[in-house]
Amino acid sequence: MNSIISASLQTLSKSRILIENLDDQILINASIGPYYSSIGSHLRHIFDFYHCIIEGVKSNHVDLTCRKRDKEVETSCLIALEYLENIQRGLGNYPNILLNEVTVVDDLGLGKTEISYTHASLLAQANSHAIHHYAIINYILHGLNVSISDLSFGYNPTTPSL
Repeated sequence: MNSIISASLQTLSKSRILIENLDDQILINASIGPYYSSIGSHLRHIFDFYHCIIEGVKSNHVDLTCRKRDKEVETSCLIALEYLENIQRGLGNYPNILLNEVTVVDDLGLGKTEISYTHASLLAQANSHAIHHYAIINYILHGLNVSISDLSFGYNPTTPSL
């Protein structure tokens, strides 16, 4: 399996560990400032990003602005886990086209724009994006006084360890 796919699957496996150690009340808790977002909303956002990529493989056109935004994913650990498993299956079946170009639609703050990527660069961005949101989730976990056993959760692999 390609290293970019493997890295994404490894990163997403941290979501499984997280979800399996939470309950729905922690998943939806949005009491931590300054943004008052929930762990569930961040997980849903990560999964939606990957879902857009997997759905776009068929047409070679990925619209990152056209996300599912399913509120049930944000509020139910069971539904979030099912969505994660679908994403992992999709990545496991990703075609061997990683060096091929793909058209990506995104909104960079000035409206929708089309950008040429390779599938590899888009998946690398998705992986970094997930790690970034894990850092925010880690901040929320800390504020809720909840800990998980993965001490690397929320840290970029290039972050020096203490």
